[in-house]
Amino acid sequence: MDNTNSVSTLIDCTTSKIQQLQKAFAELESHRAVTLNLKWKELEEHFHGLEKSLKRRFHELESQEKEFESRTVEAQKLLEKRQAAVVAKEQASLETLQEKRDAAIYVITTAREKQRKVSTEESSVVTDDGQGGPPSVEEKPPDVMVSDSNFEEMKSAENGSIEVMSYPQLVKLCEQMDSEGLHKFISDNRKNLASIREEIPLALRAAANPALFVLESLEDFYRLEGPNMDGKKDSNLLGVRRTCIMLMECLSILLTNPDLVSASDVITEEVKDLAEAIAEEWKPKLDALDMDASNGNSLEAHAFLQLLATFGIASGFDEEELFRLIPMVSRRRQTADLCRSLGLTERMPGVIEVLVSSGRQIDAVNLAFAFELTEQFSPVPLLKSYLKEARKASPVKPGNASPTAQNEVNDRELAALKAVLKSIEEHKLEDQYPVDPLQKRVLQLEKAKADKKRVAEAAKPQPKRPRANGVGYGPRVTNVVADKTFYPRVAENRYPQYMYDRQFVYPGPADNHCPSLLGSATYNMSPAHGNYFATGYQYQPAYLH
Repeated sequence: MDNTNSVSTLIDCTTSKIQQLQKAFAELESHRAVTLNLKWKELEEHFHGLEKSLKRRFHELESQEKEFESRTVEAQKLLEKRQAAVVAKEQASLETLQEKRDAAIYVITTAREKQRKVSTEESSVVTDDGQGGPPSVEEKPPDVMVSDSNFEEMKSAENGSIEVMSYPQLVKLCEQMDSEGLHKFISDNRKNLASIREEIPLALRAAANPALFVLESLEDFYRLEGPNMDGKKDSNLLGVRRTCIMLMECLSILLTNPDLVSASDVITEEVKDLAEAIAEEWKPKLDALDMDASNGNSLEAHAFLQLLATFGIASGFDEEELFRLIPMVSRRRQTADLCRSLGLTERMPGVIEVLVSSGRQIDAVNLAFAFELTEQFSPVPLLKSYLKEARKASPVKPGNASPTAQNEVNDRELAALKAVLKSIEEHKLEDQYPVDPLQKRVLQLEKAKADKKRVAEAAKPQPKRPRANGVGYGPRVTNVVADKTFYPRVAENRYPQYMYDRQFVYPGPADNHCPSLLGSATYNMSPAHGNYFATGYQYQPAYLH
């Protein structure tokens, strides 16, 4: 604004300057010796023209400045209105969320009150009449000893079987402390494993000693491992081990609910001593485990860590040994909770560094998000480095690269691309890492793979067709002229290749819980990366027997 005032002052003083110049010109004309061709009138008109031009330009600039200021004010007002609208929407969303939360809490509280009333009424009926209702405690095997304080818990567990109506066999097996029967029941109903898993914590309340019952179920964890397996895990053994881990997890769920049981009453000192003895027996078997071979999915290491966490005996073991086992279970969905239960939260940066150095950046990203370490371990550079390593070709000369070696390189890159896309989708990294180029590359590799498969199928030798008269194979007859229709001609399209006329569809795993990024094309995860769960971690399909 000061510059504008100074320019305006200078323009106003041009008239006085012209007058001074006129006087000087008149004085010069009086002293001249010869007549000048230049007249004052011409000079005066020239300077007046310059003055008018400057004033006109100055006024134009002033009007533009005022227009710019008005637009700035209007934009500022519009921005303030939009900010106010966003704040109002956020407040409305928070209020709606709070209302839903209050409603959910009210429903849960009401359901609990109703359940308590039903339990009280049924308990009084069993106490007064001594008949009807669920089986009483006296009907248990004679070797099961139940204290007076545990008697009430047993009755509530029996009444709680109302919540476990889908599988009443679970309650019966837990009441009988039949660990072998429980293993068989879970194996026979593995298709309904998700619903069984939800009911096991409730069914464990029916056991006279839930913690001892779970420890007894661990007897076959290593017993079924034969000496002639050559390192290969039998499918039955894998099923038993997954069931053992699941039972320990269900016991942890039961212990974390103070409304159901008291953890101190269930995990006694005798139970802890027995759990420590089992852990000491398992510990030497873990020394032979290889982190690279386990690929972050070791059932042995997971069971050992889960045993320590469930029964609260981690303090009796070396923290460095536990730290060494964490990378062996980095793909298990329970890894983050296990680390917190074992008190290893402060050691997680070291675990993530180990995973990055061993080329398992996907697991590192998952743990970085789980423990809020994304500032220290930025996810996008980790994902990019993972892709870069996956795209490295095998060490063969370009001229001697076989088709099989090239296929392996392409398959490795394809699996890595799908794993990275899955991680981007689950951790909401689309703004930081655009997925369009990755998706196009996936489609390109999938199409090339399908084309190679089609070419390989077409190159296979076609089987010889039998003779039309059913006699069998024989030399082709070419000199028969009398009856040209003796051997009917087979149409060229008799065996159409339908399998190659369909549009390419890329099936995904059955346990994918997130929508695909590529429309109709879903992503298969390679065995090197397992499957993903809702927590953002990759793991094998849960407890397949």
